[in-house]
Amino acid sequence: MDTSLSFRIFTEPQQGATYDDLLRVARTAEDAGYDAFFRSDHYLKMGSVTGLPGPTDAWITLAGLARETSRLRLGTLMTAGTFRLPGPLAISVAQVDQMSGGRVEFGIGSGWYEAEHTAYGIPFGSLRERFERYAEQLEIITGLWATPEGQSFSFAGKHYRLTDSPALPKPAQRPRPPVLIGGMGARRTPALAARFADEFNLPFVDVDSAVAQYERVAAACTEIGRDPAEIIRSAALVVCVGRDEAEIARRAKAIGREVDELRRNGLCGTPAEVVDRLGTWRQRTGIARVYLQLLDLSDLDHVELIAAEVAPQLR
Repeated sequence: MDTSLSFRIFTEPQQGATYDDLLRVARTAEDAGYDAFFRSDHYLKMGSVTGLPGPTDAWITLAGLARETSRLRLGTLMTAGTFRLPGPLAISVAQVDQMSGGRVEFGIGSGWYEAEHTAYGIPFGSLRERFERYAEQLEIITGLWATPEGQSFSFAGKHYRLTDSPALPKPAQRPRPPVLIGGMGARRTPALAARFADEFNLPFVDVDSAVAQYERVAAACTEIGRDPAEIIRSAALVVCVGRDEAEIARRAKAIGREVDELRRNGLCGTPAEVVDRLGTWRQRTGIARVYLQLLDLSDLDHVELIAAEVAPQLR
């Protein structure tokens, strides 16, 4: 059994970042040997940051990065299902996959941040409605991608109806880009993951909660006759690594967090401490990928430090 761990950078541009900021991080990550560059899909800042100069669109960003990087996998944690209709979203993602030469990974969620919907005039709906739409979107998007060229795709659901779609364009990856699903929902989320996910991601949870949720996903797979091992397990964790306590404290202050809190809830400490913590995660949960939530996008030395002193010990 492969116990190596791949390292991915995860950014939150709604907190304040330009496209050029993201490009610098992505290029640094690519040069440093990271596996992938991911970003959130939000239109409104969170917390006390200014958020200036304002949000950037996830799929427009990834289209640009597709042409300005050569190796990194590119994706979202997670595309908000409330933001886009499934048919046009399938077109956008397929196009970015073509633009990247087949490097896109498609994370999608139901959408949860009501304030950004209010701020930008996006319909939100109840949790039940959002999840119903989310399930239909997964069926539609994967169905469009899987439809053979020359055939058409139709779908009649409660919220969406497609009639005789040519199901074009196709992504570069066949039958489709990997689909990522995540979250802590106890019943519906594992069931959807069992049907559609190539990877299941848990963001910012503790190890015990992660073990329980991965087990729910495995049980949901078994229930429908799917091998649970087909789904890659991953986790997203905030990162704050320093060569000594002073550097750790400086990096924590830069993102408005306390060192003790980060040590409890994220990947915080010296390279040796973070290697030990990730070793525990890998041993207890079986994760194969870790998404490092990088909140200070100006600190490229942080990206390079982790690549040099943490990642090689776990690959």
